[in-house]
Amino acid sequence: MKKLFFVWAFCSSLSVCAQEFLQKTPEAVLWADSVQKKLNKKQKIAQLMVIRVSERQGNKDVFFEEKVSKDIRKYKIGALCLFQGAAVRQAEVLNRLQSISKVPLMVTVDGETGLGMRFSDVKPFPNQLTMGATRDTALAYRVGKAIADQCHRAGIQVNYAPVVDINNNPANPVINVRSFGENKEMVALMGTAIMKGMQDEGIMACAKHFPGHGDVNVDSHYDLPVILKSREELNNLELFPFKALAKAGVGSMMMAHLYIPAIDTEENKATSLSKNNVTDLLRNEIAYQGLTFTDALEMKGVAKFYPQGLASAKSIIAGNDMLCLPGDIRGSVKSIRKAIRKGELSWKDIDQKVNRVLLSKYHLGLNQLKPVDTTNITADLNKDVYKVKTAVYEKAITVLNKTDSQLFDLSDTAKVAYVGVGLKSDNNLSRLLKSNYNTDVYLLANDASMDEVTQILNKLNDKYGAIILGLHQYSKNPANNFGISASSISLINAVLKKNNVLSLVFGSPYVINKFTAAKNLVACYEDDEVMQETAFKLLRNKITTSGRLPVSIDTTYPYGAGL
Repeated sequence: MKKLFFVWAFCSSLSVCAQEFLQKTPEAVLWADSVQKKLNKKQKIAQLMVIRVSERQGNKDVFFEEKVSKDIRKYKIGALCLFQGAAVRQAEVLNRLQSISKVPLMVTVDGETGLGMRFSDVKPFPNQLTMGATRDTALAYRVGKAIADQCHRAGIQVNYAPVVDINNNPANPVINVRSFGENKEMVALMGTAIMKGMQDEGIMACAKHFPGHGDVNVDSHYDLPVILKSREELNNLELFPFKALAKAGVGSMMMAHLYIPAIDTEENKATSLSKNNVTDLLRNEIAYQGLTFTDALEMKGVAKFYPQGLASAKSIIAGNDMLCLPGDIRGSVKSIRKAIRKGELSWKDIDQKVNRVLLSKYHLGLNQLKPVDTTNITADLNKDVYKVKTAVYEKAITVLNKTDSQLFDLSDTAKVAYVGVGLKSDNNLSRLLKSNYNTDVYLLANDASMDEVTQILNKLNDKYGAIILGLHQYSKNPANNFGISASSISLINAVLKKNNVLSLVFGSPYVINKFTAAKNLVACYEDDEVMQETAFKLLRNKITTSGRLPVSIDTTYPYGAGL
């Protein structure tokens, strides 16, 4: 506990005020005022909007450049949010869009794992639950800095991260591995560190999803989640990391789409649209002064109950600065102007919000905007990923159970079987095992039949001195057994009854409740080539482990478990 307090004090000592991006220096005020004076009323409202730029929507190849260009010219939109696309294409489009905009566009991204979360040709950094297993704030800071470097290289000023929701509900279908874990102090520590890593490099971070999206079993993309907790319970848990990051100087926060009667009793009114939440709780009670973004207003947590234009008006009335993905721009402008005529808002309110946005643009360097250089951009965006990811993975991988002092003794002469559940073809781990040991590989696709299970089990006889069981490519969503088929579960249960079996779980650790019988068990958290390489290093005793579970797995493995 003393060490935890020291790290917390260290992070707090590094903090800066959220006003860093809103400082009214003479130069910033002069620039913001000069820009604002040139905007008409419609354009002022549009400065508060963040619209989508993407090559794909769902499974369709759709590029929004033409529509976005029209909206920029017509309304003077304030900000963009980059989604799916290749790095060079995104940079080229961004340069064109910036060139036609009379007011520099604030460019944002939902990059919790860096630009690899959105760019098709960039590898992602580790997810936050993996980082939570390291308990290493220095590593989190390093990840934040590396993500900031990517953002600078790609012409992005704001990253919608970190997630500081406390994932204390294993049934949560949407936060899950995006959270640092279930412990409020650790979530606050790691969130502060990654935020500082970004903001020390001049990228605005965004703590989300206020007031806390962790304890839900409904995805707000599809419906409005309900949290039936008292204000005291919220204060003691959900709000803790947000208060910590507000104090540490996070530049912005994103408002969640949640129905929490303890905050606002109006039926089906999301917290993102609630003045009780945005103004009374966040602004007045917590005294947070940074920018606020709504979560995407196209999400069903809001759109199911409010037309897009009306949702935008209610968001601004609630106290938000920026409307993320409002959808109907014309309808949003119309609804906000109607709210002003009705006295629910004033033009003074709008002017104050526009000024905050413009001041932020100045401090983010948009007063001296330079085009993105596309030369070697893809290589530049990927250059730090492997090194940083390896450092995190080696610290995160968690041994939960073992029968010997050494995890698993693979002799050079032993006959080894690798059973890859969820695989249709070899992966990096199976190739490494085959090239370094006398290994037979058995793969079971998730749609395999029971006959295929029987065939594999019949081959796993006494000739194998060791059996390695790997679980791959399952869903992070706990519904329907994480998408693991009945045939796969049957194989897992049968293999776990054999002797000398090592189980490696590549993905969300919540699935470990299927492995309670495992005598040798390792939580690997993610399923990519680098984590598979890390697991192989562990098998060869090339690394020592210090990872700890960032969440509880039923009563078998509590929070902090690890050997």
